[in-house]
Amino acid sequence: MKRTIFILVVAALLVAWLVLRRPPAAHRGGVGELLRPAPDFSLTDLSGAKLILSGYRGKVVLLDFWATWCDPCKTEIPHFIEMQNRYGRQGFQVIGISMDDDEKLVREFQQQFKMNYPVAMGNADLAGQYGGILGLPITFVLDRQGRITARHIGATDASVFEAEIRKLLETPSPD
Repeated sequence: MKRTIFILVVAALLVAWLVLRRPPAAHRGGVGELLRPAPDFSLTDLSGAKLILSGYRGKVVLLDFWATWCDPCKTEIPHFIEMQNRYGRQGFQVIGISMDDDEKLVREFQQQFKMNYPVAMGNADLAGQYGGILGLPITFVLDRQGRITARHIGATDASVFEAEIRKLLETPSPD
């Protein structure tokens, strides 16, 4: 009987330790990450236009790594569409990086959701530049200088993004 109780207590402590050591769904990154320049990239978006991240300097950018099969991504995307509508004229830009393999599927998804921002196909090299994309969604918020100010892992409430975006939009564009 004592042995069974001991095993149950050890198992409960192990489970508690595993749960408590998990990183939060959204965080602002470690000291080395905060305000580091976002790795630049050049891709072609689904419309055929060149998508160069450094070309968005002067804008607040929400860089979203996502996939068509990712349910939390499907939840966030309508909020990103709304934010693009609301803040686009103030110097805000959403950029979607699909980690899917099938471009045709991504095009259909983009049309179905009426995504109003550029979407490009990601790859392993780009994912590696951003620390590896081990789960989706992963969303980076960049300031007007192109620095990473926040990294969100997993589904994040739209109000968190809204607060970060509004704060960054208050800063003047570096000219």
